[in-house]
Amino acid sequence: MKKKELLIIIPAYNEGENIQKVLHQIEGLEIDGKKIAALADILVINDASRDSTGWRVKELQYPMISQPYNMGYGSALQTGYKYAVRRGYSYVIQMDGDGQHDVCNVPVIFHKLKEADQEGRYPDIVLGGRFLEGSAPFPVSFPKKMVYSLFRILIYLMTKERISDPTTGLQGLSRKAFLYYSRYNQFDDKYPDANMLILMLLIRFKVVEVPAVMHARTEGKSMHSGLKPFWYMLRVIYSTIIILFRVKVLKMDEGVGLKSADKI
Repeated sequence: MKKKELLIIIPAYNEGENIQKVLHQIEGLEIDGKKIAALADILVINDASRDSTGWRVKELQYPMISQPYNMGYGSALQTGYKYAVRRGYSYVIQMDGDGQHDVCNVPVIFHKLKEADQEGRYPDIVLGGRFLEGSAPFPVSFPKKMVYSLFRILIYLMTKERISDPTTGLQGLSRKAFLYYSRYNQFDDKYPDANMLILMLLIRFKVVEVPAVMHARTEGKSMHSGLKPFWYMLRVIYSTIIILFRVKVLKMDEGVGLKSADKI
């Protein structure tokens, strides 16, 4: 049986009302005329959900890793990266289990991961952006707009790169990128957003954006509801300070993004 090169990771916490719909939508995907099942595997990371998420996934008989307790969004993703490393996948696409990330983005991100630039370099991280020209309209609350604006400024000041959607959870990763993320103390266990982008840009990984189609959540509760965006903002800023110290002062992993995966 031919090994598949793509793993689709879906972290899920209390998504019992949404997860089966997301999985069914992925099932119907085609990439270059081939059914998604011929090219990709799907893995759900159940972050100790207290609702029916685990049972819903088991009903459809999809591979699932259940965390022993609620470890956080970043830890769920890192569990998926470790799985991808050990199973030998070449690419990872991560998307949320709440239905906000339209599955039509998967082929777009997958193709972009395999598209070299003029210098022959392939992307390490492909971001599905909500705010690029060509993206679908997406409603954003005022507190979140403030957070996004601050993160855009932070990224530009630290890296001189412009990222329109610094908090998108819809991402494609090369093996080199998820191999780096899979290792101890190299990935934020709670909120891996602008802080991780700053890290990856500083150590010379190639990050690109593509327009994305996303939808507002219709069921369940967002992890950034209410006043949580402000606590989340402070946490990311604190993490960014630590990253700057590691890279700029201690010179840790300087230039590692320019190396091949087998030398990381």
